[in-house]
Amino acid sequence: MGKKIKQIAIYGKGGIGKSTTTSNLSAALAEMGLKVMQFGCDPKSDSTNTLRKGKFIPTVLDTLREQSAVKARDVIYEGFSGIYCVEAGGPAPGVGCAGRGIITAVELFKQQRVFQELDLDVVIFDVLGDVVCGGFAVPIREGIAEHVFTVSSSDFMSIYASNNLFKGIIKYSNAGGALLGGVIANSMGPPYSREIIDDFVAKTGTAVMEYIPRSISVTQSELQGKTTIEALPQSAQAEIYRSLARKIAAHQTSKAPAPLEVSALREWAGLWADRLLALEQGKVSEGDAI
Repeated sequence: MGKKIKQIAIYGKGGIGKSTTTSNLSAALAEMGLKVMQFGCDPKSDSTNTLRKGKFIPTVLDTLREQSAVKARDVIYEGFSGIYCVEAGGPAPGVGCAGRGIITAVELFKQQRVFQELDLDVVIFDVLGDVVCGGFAVPIREGIAEHVFTVSSSDFMSIYASNNLFKGIIKYSNAGGALLGGVIANSMGPPYSREIIDDFVAKTGTAVMEYIPRSISVTQSELQGKTTIEALPQSAQAEIYRSLARKIAAHQTSKAPAPLEVSALREWAGLWADRLLALEQGKVSEGDAI
């Protein structure tokens, strides 16, 4: 038997910084000497851009549209620090299921045993946080990813998407689906943003893997088409991504979360809205926000 490959999926609402976090995580893991593949599962096909100087790569679905048969090796491109980059792709706009690229690409790679042939240590699936579509649920449902992490900020729609992901994990867990590794708290700004995330994970029986602050260094790096790890390796932000990478590399045990029902989530959000209003009006201090 070959070595155990750590296969993880990182979900998150669109625009939350999921791909930014994933790419910096991949870069930090590669820095540690691990053989990494980043598998972009968003129809926008931009997951791996900052690992390749801002360049887009042909997707699995685009390649299949041009050729009747495709070798998986033909859709793998090398990025920063030897990271293997793959983009599943999606259908033409307005046509078909957006998750079809994931289903097709994963099946292709499984049939050709690519992960084993490349002797990978880690495969990271970067997945749009919408598990309503069967394609986006593939890494969880099929047990392809053993550990799932969600990227969330403290805004309600991001937390709502994470809570929906938890429901998807519960749905498929009895059939051997992946369990939750934890929450990656992104774009942390004022102290209350961390308090909101802490309260949410406490309510749902989960845990925070890392707190990632907002930083202009991330924007600066991405304008260069690079990860922060590559563009600003000595920065404080790069060190935070390295800390996240060490925690995920060492992570072993995932568990089932306890998602909130929609009514309970709305009630929880309403309480936080009242607390933030009281904070803004000076009725409570920052430390008394909870």
